[in-house]
Amino acid sequence: MIASVKLGDVDVARIGLGTNRLTKTPDHIAFIKAAVAAGVRMIDTAHTYTGGQSEETIGAALYPIPDGCIVATKGGGGGPGTGHPKILHAEIEESLRRLRTGSIDLYYLHRVDPQTPLEESLAAIKDYRDRGKVVQVGLSEVGIEQIERARKILPIAAVQNHYNLSERKYEAVVDYCAREDIVFVPFFPLRGVGSRALDEIAARHAATPQQIALAWLLRRSPAMLPIPGTLSVEHLKENLGA
Repeated sequence: MIASVKLGDVDVARIGLGTNRLTKTPDHIAFIKAAVAAGVRMIDTAHTYTGGQSEETIGAALYPIPDGCIVATKGGGGGPGTGHPKILHAEIEESLRRLRTGSIDLYYLHRVDPQTPLEESLAAIKDYRDRGKVVQVGLSEVGIEQIERARKILPIAAVQNHYNLSERKYEAVVDYCAREDIVFVPFFPLRGVGSRALDEIAARHAATPQQIALAWLLRRSPAMLPIPGTLSVEHLKENLGA
């Protein structure tokens, strides 16, 4: 099984870190530093996570962001109207400030806005990519038709959708991403873990059910890069062991 995926020019280890519960405390700053030291090379956050504290914590822990480490964030996910270019511009500027960086490695449109055409939202992000303030662009919770529309505006490096052992709505998107060399980032990769069958498989392999669930995702597609969330170094290392 391959150990990394290519995101732009960077080889990224195939287990990342989700940070939707990260708050700006000394313990959490230390945790992010420990995660990178343990081998995590993809840290996923969003403008909305913990009211901005997630981004601020990552910025405080990693400034300057180490070479070979991708910090991904998202904007335009707060509800109808939040995909408007003016709102996206403001959120990107705030994310740049919170992350203490001059450019965002990977920026996702968090949700397609029902009130703003997808093309208009992406044109706003493209403006920042053209100026070098966003390096790679991604989409979240999208189907193939939306990905193809997006690719007419700018290259799409990653797609982040809800996908795991018990939620397989986006099977076709997983396969599309593998064919098109787009990284597929399943969020909530461990949701639904907890069945007798999974426990039995884990016991046979001297592993945890969580490791088996992550290993299944990695085997499912070579483009897969799960981002399980944790605030524990012990759990982080367990996830990396998948």
